[in-house]
Amino acid sequence: MSELTIMSFAYSRGEPPEANLLFDMRFLRNPHWQEHLRPLSGLDDAVGAYISGDAAYAEALARIEALLLTLLPLYQADGKERVRIAFGCTGGRHRSVHVAEHVAQRLRDAGFSPRLDHRDLAAPPRDGIARSAGARQDGC
Repeated sequence: MSELTIMSFAYSRGEPPEANLLFDMRFLRNPHWQEHLRPLSGLDDAVGAYISGDAAYAEALARIEALLLTLLPLYQADGKERVRIAFGCTGGRHRSVHVAEHVAQRLRDAGFSPRLDHRDLAAPPRDGIARSAGARQDGC
């Protein structure tokens, strides 16, 4: 496989149609609802510590990584030129970014060379979605 991309994205801006595999990270606790973490991103250690402290985190990530380590050689054997793995959360700033970084490093450690693409990290927050009066507290 000549191109392996790990990307993060915001569900509020739409799912990436080019993704071969898509994982929804909205089940993890959300740093957006912590005032001191809200302005940070999944690239910041404090956000990563908060997300990885979720009880579901370690097992979920281990299972996702095991699945990817099983599938990627199969894609290679089948001659697939490009594989794009996408991780999403509501705003594309916290959970999806952290998980994409973590998984990319795990794949590097396993001998792959993923490119990272944080599609919506630089986009301004969509406050009307993330902070509307009726919004559930699972936005990124």
